[in-house]
Amino acid sequence: MDQIIETHSAQETFALGKKIGENALPGQVYSLIGDLGVGKTVFTQGMAAGLGIAEPVNSPTFTILQVYEEGRIPFYHFDVYRIGDIEEMDEIGYEEYFYGEGICLVEWANLIEELMPAKHFRITIEKDLAEGFDYRTIRIEEMAVPDGTGLQG
Repeated sequence: MDQIIETHSAQETFALGKKIGENALPGQVYSLIGDLGVGKTVFTQGMAAGLGIAEPVNSPTFTILQVYEEGRIPFYHFDVYRIGDIEEMDEIGYEEYFYGEGICLVEWANLIEELMPAKHFRITIEKDLAEGFDYRTIRIEEMAVPDGTGLQG
């Protein structure tokens, strides 16, 4: 079920991420798309909090993947902004994470769209300065290939 949520502060964006983390199930994959500075990290920190992760969560821009095992479900946080070649994802062993029992969140997933499982949740964060500096529109879409031809996640 697709949803559009409006937030008016970083705290509200964090709270939405936390709610999604609290309801996340093993094996789910989330793509997180949005320009620089829209609040992807704040959303991710909220999601981690919802999974029961207390340690600091930052975007793994240079390491590409950060693994958090202390929550109720393992949390695999990818940031593929600096991926130079899609083969770098193979080197990381992304399939082990995408098709495992943890929760995957992939920032900048639009850059590796062809690797994303057919079934995943796409979260797009956009800002509209006309509505205010902290205003965000967050679209949550459940993605699936209806004819079953894609990879199954």
